[in-house]
Amino acid sequence: MNICVYGASSDNIDVMFKTDVNLLGRCIAQKGHTLVYGGGTGGLMGAVMKGVASVDGKSIGVAPRFFDHDGILCKECTEFIFTDTMRERKQIMEQRSDAFIMVAGGIGTYEEFFEILTLRQLKQHSKPIGILNTLGYYDDLINLLKTTADKGFMRDDISDCYVVSDSPEELLNMLENM
Repeated sequence: MNICVYGASSDNIDVMFKTDVNLLGRCIAQKGHTLVYGGGTGGLMGAVMKGVASVDGKSIGVAPRFFDHDGILCKECTEFIFTDTMRERKQIMEQRSDAFIMVAGGIGTYEEFFEILTLRQLKQHSKPIGILNTLGYYDDLINLLKTTADKGFMRDDISDCYVVSDSPEELLNMLENM
């Protein structure tokens, strides 16, 4: 299975996030899956790739050519795909992936997650989606989604479209069984 991981590129974060996401990368590779990700060397993108690489796993990096500066992109990926735009990047990541995981991140991570969640809700794909909730990072977002459904702004069954765990191993097991 090709598993896409959306996450932060920032290095200015608590080390626990990097530790958890590095473990996620190792677990992805140890289970024989391939990582699909934004191709970065920093932050949680770098941490997941380092985890995959530490056990000789396979990875597909996808990034727009305008990110191709020294130290930004991970040239050690098994395969690297350059795009012209961010939209093309997201499309290729979606097409090349069988499942998606959102780890801690900022506005770019949220945007990627909400697009893939919206597409699943609209039945444009049926691929599993997971949220790695390290240190309760996404507790407020999960509550917001519940409130949104409770107030009638989206269907109640949206929560059936994704799974949540604070454990990388458990999250992967949940995705494999969705």
